[in-house]
Amino acid sequence: MGSKLFRKKNLLVSIPCFQLMDLGRKLLGKWMFEKLMKMTFYGQFVAGENHNTIKPLIRKNEAYGVGAILDYSVEEDLTQEEAEKKEMDSCVSEAEKESPGTDHREKKYKAHRQFGDRRGGVISARTYFYADEAKCDYQMETFINCIKASGGASNDGFSAIKLTALGRPQFLLQFSEVLVKWRRFFNFLAAQQGKSEMMVLEQKLELEQLKENLTQLGVGAKDDIDNWFTGEKLGLSGTIDLLDWNSLINDTTKISNLFMVPNLQTGHLEPLLNIFTAEEERQMKRMLQRVDILAKHAVENGVRLMVDAEQTYFRPAISRLTLEMQRKFNREKPIIFNTYQCYLKEAYDNVTLDVELSRRENWHFGAKLVRGAYMYQERARAKEIGYEDPINPDYEATNRMYHKCLEYVLEEIEHSRKANVMVATHNEDTVKFTLDKMNEMGLSPTENKVFFGQLLGMCDQISFPLGQAGFPVYKYIPYGPVNEVIPYLSRRAQENRGFMKGSQRERSLLWKELKRRLLAGQIVYKPAY
Repeated sequence: MGSKLFRKKNLLVSIPCFQLMDLGRKLLGKWMFEKLMKMTFYGQFVAGENHNTIKPLIRKNEAYGVGAILDYSVEEDLTQEEAEKKEMDSCVSEAEKESPGTDHREKKYKAHRQFGDRRGGVISARTYFYADEAKCDYQMETFINCIKASGGASNDGFSAIKLTALGRPQFLLQFSEVLVKWRRFFNFLAAQQGKSEMMVLEQKLELEQLKENLTQLGVGAKDDIDNWFTGEKLGLSGTIDLLDWNSLINDTTKISNLFMVPNLQTGHLEPLLNIFTAEEERQMKRMLQRVDILAKHAVENGVRLMVDAEQTYFRPAISRLTLEMQRKFNREKPIIFNTYQCYLKEAYDNVTLDVELSRRENWHFGAKLVRGAYMYQERARAKEIGYEDPINPDYEATNRMYHKCLEYVLEEIEHSRKANVMVATHNEDTVKFTLDKMNEMGLSPTENKVFFGQLLGMCDQISFPLGQAGFPVYKYIPYGPVNEVIPYLSRRAQENRGFMKGSQRERSLLWKELKRRLLAGQIVYKPAY
């Protein structure tokens, strides 16, 4: 039943946008159709067709103190059936194809055809589907061009990337499952030491007892287990916490060996897959290489790189890979920003763990806080497939989670000045909450530690006053040819059907400003930035 409702919500997405575009062209002609688009939706939500045509808008916004986050918004226009086929082909391993049902996979981290079209119920996030390695290389080059354009457009720009654009999603599913199972194993061991009810970072396992428990479980020989905990700092305090435990999964390990997981019934380590082909290993390595290349380009061009969040079954892998980039590239200043979805029940734990790791290893923590874009899809999938709903129960709970995570990061900035946060929101109450906290903590906007972000064409009554007041504020700037950003624009149109219902306040502010200018004789406003 859940998947049927999900598919009904997905009907508009499944209508090929190129059919609507062709209809518009036939009725109006190509020139008139593009002209009309530029005067309406395209002109409102897209900055231009290429790096050169977007420059006037970027300069205009910068005059008001508003920076740019460039986002090349060209997308494939697929039917629902085409999207589902691509997803199933790219998320199912050779081992699963040869011997379905014989692996140790969990259903949350497996592909399911009824949810194969990841665009379903999602209107504010771009979706990539894997085709082949050449397509991933092409998308990497697109991101590189975006990074270079951001560096050329301003001195302190941002650029955004998605990891599903850079490789086969099968890897993200499998690695996510490995990370979750290892964390679950840590929780099991914490319970054996009577520490399961403690806060995550307070669960410090006694090292000698931990070694004894692992030996008794048959996880490995005593000498092997001793070798696990002989790192430079690992276990020196006599205890192991979750961050120490996570470090056992080393990013330099051979990729196929990463997919060994503990079986809680037998206590033994078992392969997640019976077969991991050489080609699959090469694909996974190429994905990691593409991520590394993008980070290096960001450093070279003086651009901060934000890694977008995606679905929860990809999240652990995306977050871990982003964390590895931060450990490498955030030593001197914040280059890599991870995205935290505050509609997730585990959002606060995720933020606090990563902040603590940045403290221990002395690198600059960078976060983008969002509420989240996949709520309807996540809830429908959890109900249909049969696992716990990962989303907070209601909007108020998500607001509380957002403010809780934000306050924690702001306190870290106050304490060390090495943390940084992008407050990505259209919610005026959250912006006011942030400004009040910054004032209480003595955080000056000129320190460039707290940033604000909104979409182009939305919530200008938030962005521009912040920019004029000297706060670092940015607009997500989509760009691309008219014909190729139709999927993006169709989502914006859907989003704004609901968004515009609450736009009465914005209209009243516009009328108030117009009257002020007329009475003051100041029809044309010159920015004071």
